[in-house]
Amino acid sequence: MAGSFFRFAPSPNGRLHLGHAYSALFTAQQAKDHGAQFLVRIEDIDRARCKPEFAEQALADLEWLGLDWPQPVRHQSRHMHDYTVIIDRLERLGLLYPCFCTRAKLSKAPGPKDPDGTTVYPGYCRLMTKMERNRRMTAGEPYALRLDMAKAIVAAGPDLSFYESGCGPDGETGIVTCTPQAWGDVVLARKDIATSYHIAVVHDDAIQQITHITRGIDLFHATAIHRVLQSILELPAPAYIHHRLIPDDTGRKLSKSARDRSLAALREDGVTPEMIREQFGF
Repeated sequence: MAGSFFRFAPSPNGRLHLGHAYSALFTAQQAKDHGAQFLVRIEDIDRARCKPEFAEQALADLEWLGLDWPQPVRHQSRHMHDYTVIIDRLERLGLLYPCFCTRAKLSKAPGPKDPDGTTVYPGYCRLMTKMERNRRMTAGEPYALRLDMAKAIVAAGPDLSFYESGCGPDGETGIVTCTPQAWGDVVLARKDIATSYHIAVVHDDAIQQITHITRGIDLFHATAIHRVLQSILELPAPAYIHHRLIPDDTGRKLSKSARDRSLAALREDGVTPEMIREQFGF
């Protein structure tokens, strides 16, 4: 399939573990099966948590696994202006509004849960008058920018869907109808992080001509947010292939935040790339 591109895009906020190894090897295998190009991207927009040493280690780990990719690798932190342009465009379309709610206030908010289990934003600031918004912004109050999801769905157009050639958490495959309203008014930028994963990923996938997106099944429902943004911004709609997650011995998903054993630690203990590939069937 000439002209097809797959990508593996880790965030360097910790060291890669076996779950990342599976995802990278899965993506590389899918690219090979499709006669496509395998790319690597470093998603480091969160400058407070992402460290250059983790990015360097991630690339070294991928090389150790036997993977290779074209250079240079795209680092999102070097392209923040690109994402600011998108934020500005969405603001001009009237699809964003400032939210002054604190995390403490939101932690006590009632209401339904989104697919990640977090309370859907109740819309406290959505109906705030323009005068009040300007007053609070001029006063220097910190705020986030939220997507007015109801307006965004209208702007995106009807029959929003994506093609899934893997499998969702409830067996979803083929043409999947999106339900972005389940997420409510998601945050697209903060004072400390001038963009969000959602903005950066849809932009980069478009400019890097990514045709197939492989990622863990835990991100399946987030595809609805991405399809809304892709449609509004007139970006291509890739095909999606969501894969299983790698658990620990208790069944919990491996996580950098839980400090699960890194690939570097496994390597020091004598684990080889061949052993990992054999474990996962690659």
